[in-house]
Amino acid sequence: MLLLAAYFHPKNMTLTQFNEIHQRLEKAGAEPDPHRLHHSCFGEDGDLMVYDIWDSPESFQAFGEVLMPILAEVGVDPGQPAIMPVRKLDQAAASQ
Repeated sequence: MLLLAAYFHPKNMTLTQFNEIHQRLEKAGAEPDPHRLHHSCFGEDGDLMVYDIWDSPESFQAFGEVLMPILAEVGVDPGQPAIMPVRKLDQAAASQ
């Protein structure tokens, strides 16, 4: 199985926009996604970044087909994500 990491640094994304995106993903039935193994959002409000790990490139692409229209509706420009293979993944059970 090829795990895939995706790092996004959208232009000027706020916490309000981030929360709105997740609410819309839930309404669309795409959140939570069992194929997304890790999701984190970090940075200062107005300059947030997102890091995800997916169980396959196909899962990431399928989620993107739901996510991209939502980002456009909320006014978030995701820019060009950095996509790379994951070589090792260690996880602790933590959620906030």
